[in-house]
Amino acid sequence: MKNPVLIKGNKYGISLALSSDLEFSELLSLIGQKFQESARFFDTKQQVAISFEGRILSNEEIQAILQVIKESCDLDIAYIIDNSEETMQQFQTAIAICVQEQQKWQEEAEKNNREQEIEHTEQVQEITNSFMQNCDDGRFYKGTLRSGQAIHSDTSIIVIGDVNPGASVIAKGNIIVLGCLKGTAHAGCDGNTKSFVAALDMIPMQIRIGNVIARSPDSSRTKKGLFRREPEAEAKIAYVEGENIYIEPISRTVLSEVI
Repeated sequence: MKNPVLIKGNKYGISLALSSDLEFSELLSLIGQKFQESARFFDTKQQVAISFEGRILSNEEIQAILQVIKESCDLDIAYIIDNSEETMQQFQTAIAICVQEQQKWQEEAEKNNREQEIEHTEQVQEITNSFMQNCDDGRFYKGTLRSGQAIHSDTSIIVIGDVNPGASVIAKGNIIVLGCLKGTAHAGCDGNTKSFVAALDMIPMQIRIGNVIARSPDSSRTKKGLFRREPEAEAKIAYVEGENIYIEPISRTVLSEVI
């Protein structure tokens, strides 16, 4: 090598080409001189990377070179780029392993997603198959039904509001009132006694399921005394068993038997 120490610039910082023939101690002295002479050409405002070529260096030799550079100029070397074939081979092997692991992970993730989709589909199908046998669909009605008003449905119906006295809800399927049922409810109007009527507050004038009729008692809910609160409403469900309509508080046990 004509110049035993040659400093070359690259996009990462600098590359230091070193002679493989000189003793390391002599080479180290030349490196110090070279960097002292070139100090004014370096941009010391940013960190740079350094790589070595032309000579295989041990970790101790690299550290000694970095120390000499630090003493010879203000260059801030933050990274060391190893250009040896062995390191490049190790790097390429590591990349290949990472790519394989990434592909394996993607395949596993896709497999899990497919399994989850199948499981979800099976769950949906199971829910659909066990969905209330007495209705094929359902409708929503939002608002309070007042006296004289009536709604009819060929399916089940959910009323989001109250059903006041004198109002009526008639459905071929089930009737669910997310409010107070004080009027008339006729579920299973086509004769289906497997239908039910449920309400957050159940004080109806009349409930009819299929051809079975239940009327409310003459005495409606009353306050316990002066300035006392009316008993809190309780969600209840009405269903047919035998030839009678039973009204009970909603619970998991009752729902499992009714639905």
